[in-house]
Amino acid sequence: MAEFTYEIVESIGVISENNKGWTKELNLISWNGREPKYDIREWSPDHDKMNKGITLNKDELVALKEIISDIE
Repeated sequence: MAEFTYEIVESIGVISENNKGWTKELNLISWNGREPKYDIREWSPDHDKMNKGITLNKDELVALKEIISDIE
């Protein structure tokens, strides 16, 4: 697997936490020194390990917000 770097530029919020202390979070992350993107994924308590997630640019995040706002 190729090496990669990441920097959590802004921690926006925790969505949930499981019984092992892993948290599902929304963060603004720069991957491999690129422009930061919004990111939703699970993180270990020390943020050294992560599960698969999804990255969104600002337009995609706004579209997701609009879709979610229609959920009752």
